[in-house]
Amino acid sequence: MGRVLLYLFGILSGVGEPVQVLVRDNNVDQALKALKKKLQREGVFREMKLRRHYEKPSERRAREAAEAVRRARKMERKRIEREGF
Repeated sequence: MGRVLLYLFGILSGVGEPVQVLVRDNNVDQALKALKKKLQREGVFREMKLRRHYEKPSERRAREAAEAVRRARKMERKRIEREGF
């Protein structure tokens, strides 16, 4: 039984590293599901959404600051949960 590889190049990130997914037993649906999961994990869909429209530098800074606040709060919640307070 032959194996086929699905490649998707990181055009958006500018890195150009290929994302590989093995297609086993001609099961393309399973390979596409794995590819979608990898792309989701790497943030490709999020980046595509952000690049649909121009974002002013001031809006970008505000968005990134808000994301940092959310990350910090989430980490603090997890730390409190781990320590049992």
